Amino acid sequence: MMKLHAGPKPVVRSTMSSMVTEQIREAILSGVYPPGMQLNEKLVAESCGVSRGPVREAIQRLLQEGLLISEPHRGVFVPELTEDDLEDIYFTRDAVERAALRRIVHSGARQELSERLLSSVESMRIAAEQEDWAEVAAQDIRFHSELVNAAGSQRLSRLFATLMAEMGLCLNQLLGVYRGRGRLIEEHELLANLIASGDAEQLEKAMAEHLQEPVETICKAWEMARQTAAQTAVTDR
Repeated sequence: MMKLHAGPKPVVRSTMSSMVTEQIREAILSGVYPPGMQLNEKLVAESCGVSRGPVREAIQRLLQEGLLISEPHRGVFVPELTEDDLEDIYFTRDAVERAALRRIVHSGARQELSERLLSSVESMRIAAEQEDWAEVAAQDIRFHSELVNAAGSQRLSRLFATLMAEMGLCLNQLLGVYRGRGRLIEEHELLANLIASGDAEQLEKAMAEHLQEPVETICKAWEMARQTAAQTAVTDR
């Protein structure tokens, strides 16, 4: 009778797939694979130096994350976010973060969480003074990820991570929001202090206001970019 192997099972395939997934994800978020680009499975495999199997698995994972989209009879593409997409991302993010807050305000770890969040705020303040907007963005993500994870819900945390990945598709526009948002530090500081106080009503109100401004700012930036492109096209005729 054949015995089942009791030790660790080979994970080479899984590890390779994960590595390829991370490489493609990084290429998308860094703009190497820009919005609207079609992914060629064969070329990606050659670029990564792997067979097409791990690439196929990576693409399926990124389709689930929303970092790629599949169009019937056309192929797989890096999505181009629209105003509706952005509003939907922030609509879902608002629901996720406020759900986390409702659990957090009834927990006994509010003060400890508040202190960790204020640490992120201080790092954000230093980065803003140095005009290091990429670091400001990183600290912003750290702040909100810390907040959601503190709710202790794996499903909520997974959903939030997916939303953060999709937001990476408009990172350049988000950096523009950080540059022009004078009250960014104060808003995060207020959220952290309200968590410590346990004032659920004021906390949810502050979060709603905090998440609404980026949508309006990015949509205005996109509209201005379209107008500029249209004017340039007319000039070039």
